[in-house]
Amino acid sequence: MNSELLRFNGTVDHDPAIDAWMKGHPGELGAIARKWFEAMRKCGDEVREILHDGCPVACLGDAPFGYVNVFTSHVNVGFFHGAALPDPTRILQGSGKFMRHVKLTPETATDAASLIRLIQVAYLDIKTRLENG
Repeated sequence: MNSELLRFNGTVDHDPAIDAWMKGHPGELGAIARKWFEAMRKCGDEVREILHDGCPVACLGDAPFGYVNVFTSHVNVGFFHGAALPDPTRILQGSGKFMRHVKLTPETATDAASLIRLIQVAYLDIKTRLENG
């Protein structure tokens, strides 16, 4: 298996394009996206960000660990190495080789504690991957 990490050129401390993206998503879905992207931003002082493929992405340096995206009726909170994350409450969805996401809707209660823990673990996971080459 190739151990190279996905990297994004152009990450910054705070991307104004993400602020504009958030303003373009008002209402409940936008509020959900803002809440969970802010949780990613708070993982550490070295978190950087970029708008990539039309959605906000949180990175450690240039290596992405999480993203949010708004759809017609839901928000995805996604993880670039989600398939490798522990998920004892089984809230992750997807079947890809690497990525997984949590689907959130305004009508359904969110397991906030589990999602916060996934965000933190995703951040620690990318940090470990970067430190260990």
